[in-house]
Amino acid sequence: MELSPSESTSPAAAYARFRHTQMSPTLSLFADAYGFEFDDYQRQACAQVEAGSGVLVAAPTGAGKTIVGEFAVYLALSQGRKCFYTTPIKALSNQKYADLVRRHGSAAVGLLTGDSSINSEAPVVVMTTEVLRNMIYANSRTLDNLGFVVMDEVHYLADRFRGAVWEEVIIGLAESIQVVALSATVSNAEEFGDWLSEVRGEMAVVVSERRPVPLFQHVMVGKKLYDLFADDAPTAVEAPTGKKAEVNPALTRIARDESRSVRDDSRRPRGRNGKGKRTVAYGSGAYGGAAARGRGPQNGQRSSVPSRADMVEALDQDALLPAIVFIFSRVGCDAAARQLLSSGIRLTSAAERTEITEIAERHTAGLSGADLRALNYDLFLEALERGIAAHHAGMLPAFKECVEEAFVKGLIKVVFATETLALGINMPARSVVLEKLVKYNGEVHADITPGEYTQLTGRAGRRGIDIEGHAVVLWQPGLDPRAVAGLASRRTYPLRSSFTPTYNMAVNLVSSVGRERARTLLEQSFAQYQSDRSVVGLARTLARNSEAIEGYLEQTRCELGDFLEYARLRDDISALEAEAARERKADRRAEALESLLGLKIGDIIRVPAGKSAGWVVVIDPGVRSDRDGPRPLVMTEDRQVRRLSLVDFPRPVAAVGRMKVPKHFNPKEPASRRNLAAAFRSKLATVDLDPGRFHRDQADGETTAKIAELRAQVQAHPCHGCPDRETHARWAERALRLQRENEKTQNRVRSRTNTIANHFDKICLVLESLGYLGGDGGTEVTPDGRMLARIYNELDLVAAECIRGGVFDDLTAPQLAAVLASLVYESRRSDGSARPPRMPDRVSETAMQQLRRIWREVSLVERDARLERGPELDIGFSQAAYAWAAGRPLAAVLNESQLTAGDFVRWVRQVLDLADQVGTASGPGPLRDTARQVVQSMRRGVVAFVPEEPDEFADDEPGEFVHEQDLDSR
Repeated sequence: MELSPSESTSPAAAYARFRHTQMSPTLSLFADAYGFEFDDYQRQACAQVEAGSGVLVAAPTGAGKTIVGEFAVYLALSQGRKCFYTTPIKALSNQKYADLVRRHGSAAVGLLTGDSSINSEAPVVVMTTEVLRNMIYANSRTLDNLGFVVMDEVHYLADRFRGAVWEEVIIGLAESIQVVALSATVSNAEEFGDWLSEVRGEMAVVVSERRPVPLFQHVMVGKKLYDLFADDAPTAVEAPTGKKAEVNPALTRIARDESRSVRDDSRRPRGRNGKGKRTVAYGSGAYGGAAARGRGPQNGQRSSVPSRADMVEALDQDALLPAIVFIFSRVGCDAAARQLLSSGIRLTSAAERTEITEIAERHTAGLSGADLRALNYDLFLEALERGIAAHHAGMLPAFKECVEEAFVKGLIKVVFATETLALGINMPARSVVLEKLVKYNGEVHADITPGEYTQLTGRAGRRGIDIEGHAVVLWQPGLDPRAVAGLASRRTYPLRSSFTPTYNMAVNLVSSVGRERARTLLEQSFAQYQSDRSVVGLARTLARNSEAIEGYLEQTRCELGDFLEYARLRDDISALEAEAARERKADRRAEALESLLGLKIGDIIRVPAGKSAGWVVVIDPGVRSDRDGPRPLVMTEDRQVRRLSLVDFPRPVAAVGRMKVPKHFNPKEPASRRNLAAAFRSKLATVDLDPGRFHRDQADGETTAKIAELRAQVQAHPCHGCPDRETHARWAERALRLQRENEKTQNRVRSRTNTIANHFDKICLVLESLGYLGGDGGTEVTPDGRMLARIYNELDLVAAECIRGGVFDDLTAPQLAAVLASLVYESRRSDGSARPPRMPDRVSETAMQQLRRIWREVSLVERDARLERGPELDIGFSQAAYAWAAGRPLAAVLNESQLTAGDFVRWVRQVLDLADQVGTASGPGPLRDTARQVVQSMRRGVVAFVPEEPDEFADDEPGEFVHEQDLDSR
């Protein structure tokens, strides 16, 4: 650590030297390699690691948490042990690998992701968390001599898609391994640390709420930048003061003036129905957006919403570039970059443009001219050379990495990005701009949370680069500055576990530690730990209910006998009748659904209920894509064409015959309907319409007898003749209702101690019933179970059943790729097209029919075990997968699929990953050969192209445990 002459004589420098000498020799040597003084929390955390303790470090984004992880790497190398550095995404793994190679040399550092395997036996290996999880299950020799595991961005265990992986690793690692967990600031860090101590042994918790680079908060109105707070922002002070920050009065005045300009609702122009136009509400409206429509400036008034060009010019004028502008839409990011490009803004010098061009050419050198044209490379490069770029998961990885490298070097001045950029990738920005504070969360448009705001704005002002950072919110009509101030003042958010066992996890755990030990391990999860803590509140509910029950029972005293006994008999009758009705309804619905899924064009069926009751002919089974179940299109005897649903079928149906429906039948043409109706009536005259052939509800004789027996006991009971019977009954019903509630609460209290284990038991029950677990009590993994253990997919059990059932046999490589795509693909909300997706040929369609049948069968088994069924199959990527595996060029596939390049590459890689798993799981034979052909035929062009330096990032064949789900799609 070097100090200038003037600094060396200052009191601050003298104190810095004193603190430096208080560190251990090892830590001092490590700190000397850095050009800045460590913070107290960094020294404290490093000291805990050196003392042999695990440590949880929770600190704001950009506060330098990775110093502690890098110290664990340093210790491992100095002690001759291994250190694994895990991250949630491949991009962060690649970046961390490059950082550690620069510091320790390429011989000492390796990389393992789903795409790359470099120097995997090095003493330090950077990897995605799934890779480490799979190593643990495989009992890999690579784990030998492992001393430290760094878990970067460990707060990702709250992610509902992949969060369970973090807990699997934490629970599964040997006790001798020190875990260094690095987390964003969370409000329950102590709770998380307590759990880590329980499952890992000694685990120190080091929390810092201080941002080393102060963050100032602003709102941009028009072309002017306003401070959000009257004084310093809470994120720009040393520590929380407890004093409520005051909002800038200038902003509240702007909001008040804007609201005065809004017309009174009663004066709005109304439609013909007198109700006026309906507006769509997005979010609460406190942050502006669609819920605030009508509250902004009216026609003729100047808008206060900044244009993108005005926003960039204002930031440039105030020296607040480079900036990341978060837009919660991929299409929006691309449109913003094009809009800025068309405005004529240029933010780079001639020298910077030359360097940008060199970076872009280096990253895309392996792509053909045809591929570059298909990817609109010229437009991308023109924007890049002007210092403008977009960054999102829909982009080609090579393009994203061009943007990342150029931005890190300060060459790109404005990046329009989705929230995936806030996941820890080191892209320093002086400012972060949020265009809106409302985003689509997968179901509805909702306000962003304080935690999301903290994560996004945390990108502004990076240590060692900026002396301060700036967060800018763009004004929107109806925006409430006080609501924004409340969002910006709350810097932390709670960490909630998303852990749940899976089929793959179950067979792997049973195989490695046995069923009982596996159950015990799962009870140690953070999800279980958090559940147990809620028992206190449940106990209070039990006590309150018990007191009320005593009071109600006092009102039921009857001179003729035990009225509570009498009331229980009546209650038992009601419960039996309700349960029987529910079971009949559920069974009928399941049977009806199954019968509808088997319908084919031309089937003649009888609709039992609804407006269309009677005989109909099926024109279209309607089973392709509707989430609410099949919706068959039928024609009735009186030529009415209707779309039916499950509500029209309270019981199952069966085809009594079949007739030919013309291939080009048009239900909108009266002549077509008339001709088909004539043929329909003729066909009806020739088939057996005996009503006895159709399903009738049959009462459960045993239940009926039981109800009759209870009714007899009720009538014979002494209290049946009580004159105050119904008054007593009302009080008794209240007592019984609370007793039932208490029983449920007590069950919840008991189940809190094994919620996760109960879920594991249900999963094992399914696996036993299907033959993946065997032996006494399902304690042994069968050969089929070992096959399932190699499949890491959300529909892992369905995929295993397909392998076992021969669904994938006899398919060509393109056909297998098309079918496997349905197990990994998930349509985005914006993927909808005018025509529904179809399989590429008849053979793959037949295989998909078998796959759908297996999916339904697995779903029924899951229903019986009271498990939530897996996601539905989606063939939206199947034709693209088939075309790419068959050798079609990139431009043609992208044009036909309407996918972005990044999405296309990502989904292809997931198909490749599953094909690799299927080939490995199936063992030697034709299916393994076909699966390998899929991998070979699809790993080409932009999919095979790895933009990093080829010597460092060769696309080696990954090991058997290098499989992962890719978070980059999020």
